[in-house]
Amino acid sequence: MIVLGIDTATAMASAALVEGGKLLCEEIGSGPRPAAHSSPTDRANHHSGSLRVVSLSNHAEVLLPLIDRLLERAGLSLAGISALAVAIGPGSFTGLRIGLSTVKGLAYGWEVPVVGIPTLPAVATRVNDREGFICPCLDARKKEVYSALFRRQDDRVERLTDDLVGSPERMVESVGDLLDNGPCLFIGDGARVYANVITDRLGERCLLTLGESYPSTAAAVARLAEERIGRQEFDPVGSLVPLYLRPSEAELKRKL
Repeated sequence: MIVLGIDTATAMASAALVEGGKLLCEEIGSGPRPAAHSSPTDRANHHSGSLRVVSLSNHAEVLLPLIDRLLERAGLSLAGISALAVAIGPGSFTGLRIGLSTVKGLAYGWEVPVVGIPTLPAVATRVNDREGFICPCLDARKKEVYSALFRRQDDRVERLTDDLVGSPERMVESVGDLLDNGPCLFIGDGARVYANVITDRLGERCLLTLGESYPSTAAAVARLAEERIGRQEFDPVGSLVPLYLRPSEAELKRKL
């Protein structure tokens, strides 16, 4: 069974193929926000192994070319895909809509099952080289972050808190109370944007990464989907919706 994982919830759109827990290949491209925090060295590192960067301006432009390139590299067509997996949020509102609409179109066109995977567990699952506390930290704009605390032990990732949207100070306070003086890896663009806030509170107990050295979020989405597929836990395509932690600008304006 080959699962096509798709992520447009985070700042970098990605697509990946996973079979039996093994990453076959992945593609990653810039999302609706420029990858301003990545250095030339970071970008160069993306070109090694099975990962290739595609520099396009937004998720709407990126996603289908990513999928086409991915399938071409793997020598597959959509007919060879057993299931689709997609990150459902929290994350970029526009990105989530693009990802879900694309996956639904593919699912209806090719009659393949779909699994929706929450974004933050997928980001935590990207970490494959250490055990202990992991805090996905995504920039939610408006001086807020999307975050949750997880713990990786024996190759299993356990959720310790619910998803949170709030100020970085609130995130650090919530996480810091649970760390028992142990170290925590903060991963995501929010960790880079609010590095000072995190280090001011946690000092040497925090490790910060944008995630450049780890498999893509799409790869983690596909791996988590495989677990659900093994239990025959598919999502009805028509009722699959984004997971928002706060109302969109359009919803707020309608209430005025």
